[in-house]
Amino acid sequence: MKIFCLIACFLFTCFITAKGEGQGVVSNGIPPAGKDSHNTSFHSNPGPTRKLVLIFHHMIGNKTLLLGETFTTATGDTIQVYKFKYYLSNFSVTDDKGKIIQLPPQYCLVDEADSASKTIVLNIPDITVTGVSWLLGVDSIKNVSGIQSGALDPLKGMFWTWNSGYVMAKLEGSATASKIAGQSFQYHIGGFRTPMNTLRTIRLSASLEKDVPAIHIIADINRWFTGKTNLSIAETPVCHGPGPLAVRIADNYSTMFSIQNTY
Repeated sequence: MKIFCLIACFLFTCFITAKGEGQGVVSNGIPPAGKDSHNTSFHSNPGPTRKLVLIFHHMIGNKTLLLGETFTTATGDTIQVYKFKYYLSNFSVTDDKGKIIQLPPQYCLVDEADSASKTIVLNIPDITVTGVSWLLGVDSIKNVSGIQSGALDPLKGMFWTWNSGYVMAKLEGSATASKIAGQSFQYHIGGFRTPMNTLRTIRLSASLEKDVPAIHIIADINRWFTGKTNLSIAETPVCHGPGPLAVRIADNYSTMFSIQNTY
Protein backbone atom coordinates (compact mmCIF):
# COMPACT_ATOMS: atom_id res chain seq x y z
CA MET A 1 0.00 0.00 0.00
CA LYS A 2 2.86 2.40 0.86
CA ILE A 3 4.51 1.69 -2.52
CA PHE A 4 1.22 2.38 -4.32
CA CYS A 5 0.86 5.77 -2.57
CA LEU A 6 4.40 6.76 -3.50
CA ILE A 7 3.79 5.88 -7.16
CA ALA A 8 0.51 7.83 -7.17
CA CYS A 9 2.19 10.92 -5.71
CA PHE A 10 5.00 10.70 -8.26
CA LEU A 11 2.56 10.47 -11.18
CA PHE A 12 0.48 13.38 -9.86
CA THR A 13 3.61 15.55 -9.51
CA CYS A 14 4.69 14.73 -13.07
CA PHE A 15 1.22 15.63 -14.36
CA ILE A 16 1.24 19.03 -12.63
CA THR A 17 4.79 19.82 -13.85
CA ALA A 18 3.97 18.90 -17.45
CA LYS A 19 0.78 20.94 -17.36
CA GLY A 20 2.66 24.06 -16.23
CA GLU A 21 5.37 23.96 -18.95
CA GLY A 22 5.12 26.74 -21.50
CA GLN A 23 2.59 28.75 -19.47
CA GLY A 24 3.16 31.99 -17.64
CA VAL A 25 2.39 31.89 -13.97
CA VAL A 26 0.14 34.66 -12.74
CA SER A 27 0.63 35.84 -9.20
CA ASN A 28 -1.81 38.31 -7.62
CA GLY A 29 -3.20 39.06 -11.07
CA ILE A 30 0.17 40.27 -12.41
CA PRO A 31 1.33 38.72 -15.71
CA PRO A 32 4.78 37.15 -15.73
CA ALA A 33 7.65 39.41 -16.74
CA GLY A 34 7.85 39.91 -20.47
CA LYS A 35 4.17 39.30 -21.17
CA ASP A 36 0.93 41.16 -21.02
CA SER A 37 -2.45 41.08 -22.70
CA HIS A 38 -1.55 43.61 -25.42
CA ASN A 39 0.93 41.68 -27.56
CA THR A 40 3.79 43.42 -25.76
CA SER A 41 7.03 41.88 -24.59
CA PHE A 42 9.79 43.38 -22.52
CA HIS A 43 13.35 43.55 -23.74
CA SER A 44 15.34 41.61 -21.15
CA ASN A 45 18.08 39.25 -22.30
CA PRO A 46 16.48 38.84 -25.76
CA GLY A 47 19.51 37.37 -27.50
CA PRO A 48 21.33 39.28 -30.27
CA THR A 49 20.88 43.05 -30.19
CA ARG A 50 21.77 46.01 -32.36
CA LYS A 51 21.76 49.79 -32.20
CA LEU A 52 18.95 51.89 -33.62
CA VAL A 53 19.68 55.61 -33.80
CA LEU A 54 16.90 58.21 -33.72
CA ILE A 55 18.03 61.56 -35.17
CA PHE A 56 15.69 64.51 -34.59
CA HIS A 57 15.49 67.53 -36.90
CA HIS A 58 13.65 70.60 -35.65
CA MET A 59 11.74 72.49 -38.30
CA ILE A 60 9.20 75.25 -38.75
CA GLY A 61 7.32 74.06 -41.80
CA ASN A 62 9.97 73.33 -44.43
CA LYS A 63 12.64 75.50 -42.79
CA THR A 64 15.27 74.30 -40.34
CA LEU A 65 14.89 75.86 -36.89
CA LEU A 66 17.67 78.24 -35.90
CA LEU A 67 17.42 79.79 -32.44
CA GLY A 68 16.98 83.55 -32.60
CA GLU A 69 16.17 83.60 -36.32
CA THR A 70 12.86 84.98 -37.61
CA PHE A 71 10.21 82.62 -38.98
CA THR A 72 6.58 82.82 -39.99
CA THR A 73 4.32 80.13 -38.55
CA ALA A 74 1.50 78.36 -40.34
CA THR A 75 -0.93 80.68 -38.52
CA GLY A 76 0.85 83.76 -39.89
CA ASP A 77 2.67 84.82 -36.71
CA THR A 78 6.20 86.17 -37.03
CA ILE A 79 8.29 84.54 -34.31
CA GLN A 80 11.77 83.99 -33.00
CA VAL A 81 12.39 80.84 -30.95
CA TYR A 82 14.83 81.02 -28.04
CA LYS A 83 14.17 77.68 -26.31
CA PHE A 84 12.77 74.38 -27.55
CA LYS A 85 13.00 71.31 -25.32
CA TYR A 86 11.00 68.13 -24.71
CA TYR A 87 11.29 64.82 -22.89
CA LEU A 88 11.15 61.41 -24.54
CA SER A 89 10.92 58.17 -22.54
CA ASN A 90 9.50 54.63 -22.48
CA PHE A 91 10.69 53.67 -25.95
CA SER A 92 9.43 50.60 -27.79
CA VAL A 93 9.73 49.03 -31.24
CA THR A 94 7.33 46.89 -33.25
CA ASP A 95 8.56 43.86 -35.18
CA ASP A 96 7.34 42.51 -38.53
CA LYS A 97 4.81 40.28 -36.78
CA GLY A 98 3.19 43.23 -35.02
CA LYS A 99 4.65 42.49 -31.58
CA ILE A 100 5.53 45.56 -29.52
CA ILE A 101 8.82 45.21 -27.65
CA GLN A 102 9.25 47.55 -24.69
CA LEU A 103 12.87 48.66 -24.38
CA PRO A 104 14.82 49.20 -21.15
CA PRO A 105 13.99 52.48 -19.34
CA GLN A 106 15.57 55.51 -20.96
CA TYR A 107 14.82 59.21 -20.32
CA CYS A 108 16.06 61.77 -22.82
CA LEU A 109 15.83 65.54 -22.87
CA VAL A 110 15.97 66.78 -26.45
CA ASP A 111 17.16 70.39 -26.55
CA GLU A 112 17.63 72.49 -29.68
CA ALA A 113 20.49 74.28 -27.91
CA ASP A 114 22.35 70.97 -27.47
CA SER A 115 22.90 69.29 -30.83
CA ALA A 116 24.11 66.05 -29.23
CA SER A 117 20.76 65.64 -27.44
CA LYS A 118 19.00 65.33 -30.80
CA THR A 119 20.62 61.94 -31.42
CA ILE A 120 19.26 59.08 -29.31
CA VAL A 121 20.73 55.59 -29.41
CA LEU A 122 18.44 52.68 -28.60
CA ASN A 123 19.58 49.14 -27.89
CA ILE A 124 17.03 46.88 -29.62
CA PRO A 125 16.67 43.18 -30.46
CA ASP A 126 18.13 42.21 -33.84
CA ILE A 127 14.77 42.29 -35.61
CA THR A 128 13.07 43.86 -38.60
CA VAL A 129 11.46 47.02 -37.22
CA THR A 130 8.08 48.19 -38.54
CA GLY A 131 7.41 50.88 -35.98
CA VAL A 132 8.89 52.90 -33.15
CA SER A 133 7.09 54.61 -30.28
CA TRP A 134 7.82 56.59 -27.17
CA LEU A 135 6.19 58.61 -24.43
CA LEU A 136 6.39 62.36 -25.02
CA GLY A 137 7.06 63.49 -21.48
CA VAL A 138 8.06 61.94 -18.16
CA ASP A 139 5.86 59.13 -16.83
CA SER A 140 3.89 59.60 -13.62
CA ILE A 141 6.14 57.27 -11.59
CA LYS A 142 9.21 59.44 -12.19
CA ASN A 143 7.17 62.56 -11.47
CA VAL A 144 6.62 61.39 -7.89
CA SER A 145 9.91 59.54 -7.28
CA GLY A 146 11.86 62.32 -5.60
CA ILE A 147 15.02 64.02 -6.82
CA GLN A 148 16.31 62.55 -10.09
CA SER A 149 19.66 62.82 -11.86
CA GLY A 150 20.89 62.85 -15.44
CA ALA A 151 18.33 64.12 -17.96
CA LEU A 152 15.77 64.37 -15.15
CA ASP A 153 17.91 66.59 -12.92
CA PRO A 154 15.82 69.62 -11.83
CA LEU A 155 18.79 71.80 -12.77
CA LYS A 156 17.88 71.16 -16.41
CA GLY A 157 15.14 73.75 -15.95
CA MET A 158 12.32 71.32 -16.74
CA PHE A 159 10.85 70.78 -13.28
CA TRP A 160 8.17 72.73 -11.43
CA THR A 161 7.42 71.25 -8.00
CA TRP A 162 6.89 67.79 -6.52
CA ASN A 163 3.16 68.44 -6.86
CA SER A 164 3.11 69.64 -10.48
CA GLY A 165 6.04 67.50 -11.66
CA TYR A 166 8.06 67.86 -14.83
CA VAL A 167 7.63 70.21 -17.75
CA MET A 168 7.06 67.73 -20.58
CA ALA A 169 7.85 70.22 -23.33
CA LYS A 170 8.93 73.85 -23.49
CA LEU A 171 8.76 76.43 -26.27
CA GLU A 172 9.84 80.04 -25.67
CA GLY A 173 10.45 83.00 -27.92
CA SER A 174 9.13 86.33 -29.10
CA ALA A 175 6.36 87.19 -31.53
CA THR A 176 5.19 90.43 -33.04
CA ALA A 177 1.62 89.45 -32.12
CA SER A 178 2.37 89.03 -28.41
CA LYS A 179 0.92 91.74 -26.19
CA ILE A 180 2.97 91.02 -23.07
CA ALA A 181 6.32 92.46 -22.00
CA GLY A 182 9.08 91.94 -24.53
CA GLN A 183 6.54 90.55 -27.02
CA SER A 184 7.42 87.16 -25.57
CA PHE A 185 5.58 83.85 -25.60
CA GLN A 186 6.26 81.03 -23.17
CA TYR A 187 4.69 77.59 -23.29
CA HIS A 188 5.76 75.29 -20.44
CA ILE A 189 3.58 72.23 -20.83
CA GLY A 190 3.14 69.75 -18.00
CA GLY A 191 0.70 67.84 -15.86
CA PHE A 192 0.55 64.09 -15.29
CA ARG A 193 -2.66 63.70 -13.31
CA THR A 194 -6.05 62.98 -14.87
CA PRO A 195 -7.90 64.89 -16.27
CA MET A 196 -5.06 67.36 -16.91
CA ASN A 197 -2.61 64.74 -18.14
CA THR A 198 -0.30 66.05 -20.88
CA LEU A 199 1.61 62.79 -21.46
CA ARG A 200 1.23 61.62 -25.05
CA THR A 201 2.29 58.36 -26.69
CA ILE A 202 3.85 58.84 -30.13
CA ARG A 203 3.75 55.98 -32.65
CA LEU A 204 5.49 56.14 -36.00
CA SER A 205 5.42 53.47 -38.68
CA ALA A 206 8.71 52.59 -40.33
CA SER A 207 9.80 49.73 -42.55
CA LEU A 208 13.37 48.96 -41.52
CA GLU A 209 15.46 45.99 -42.52
CA LYS A 210 17.95 44.70 -39.99
CA ASP A 211 20.82 46.56 -41.61
CA VAL A 212 19.14 50.00 -41.36
CA PRO A 213 20.86 51.80 -38.45
CA ALA A 214 19.03 55.14 -38.22
CA ILE A 215 15.68 56.91 -38.46
CA HIS A 216 15.58 60.64 -39.17
CA ILE A 217 12.58 62.25 -37.49
CA ILE A 218 11.17 65.73 -38.03
CA ALA A 219 9.66 67.73 -35.17
CA ASP A 220 7.70 70.59 -36.71
CA ILE A 221 7.07 73.52 -34.36
CA ASN A 222 4.20 74.65 -36.56
CA ARG A 223 2.16 71.84 -35.05
CA TRP A 224 2.20 73.56 -31.66
CA PHE A 225 -0.03 76.17 -33.23
CA THR A 226 -2.08 74.11 -35.70
CA GLY A 227 -1.93 70.46 -34.64
CA LYS A 228 -5.58 69.87 -33.70
CA THR A 229 -6.82 73.36 -32.87
CA ASN A 230 -5.32 76.72 -33.78
CA LEU A 231 -3.38 78.46 -31.03
CA SER A 232 -3.16 82.24 -31.24
CA ILE A 233 -0.09 83.82 -29.65
CA ALA A 234 -1.96 87.15 -29.45
CA GLU A 235 -4.73 85.55 -27.37
CA THR A 236 -2.70 83.04 -25.33
CA PRO A 237 1.00 83.93 -25.18
CA VAL A 238 1.69 82.10 -21.90
CA CYS A 239 1.10 78.66 -20.39
CA HIS A 240 2.95 77.96 -17.15
CA GLY A 241 1.06 75.17 -15.43
CA PRO A 242 -1.21 72.13 -15.75
CA GLY A 243 -4.72 72.82 -16.98
CA PRO A 244 -7.01 72.82 -20.02
CA LEU A 245 -4.68 75.06 -22.05
CA ALA A 246 -1.72 72.75 -21.42
CA VAL A 247 -3.81 69.75 -22.47
CA ARG A 248 -4.87 71.55 -25.64
CA ILE A 249 -1.28 72.43 -26.55
CA ALA A 250 -0.12 68.88 -25.78
CA ASP A 251 -2.78 67.57 -28.15
CA ASN A 252 -1.39 69.92 -30.78
CA TYR A 253 2.30 69.12 -30.44
CA SER A 254 1.66 65.37 -30.21
CA THR A 255 1.26 65.60 -34.00
CA MET A 256 4.61 67.29 -34.66
CA PHE A 257 6.67 64.14 -35.35
CA SER A 258 7.09 62.46 -38.71
CA ILE A 259 9.72 60.26 -40.30
CA GLN A 260 11.91 62.08 -42.80
CA ASN A 261 13.87 59.07 -44.01
CA THR A 262 15.70 55.95 -42.87
CA TYR A 263 19.21 54.77 -43.68
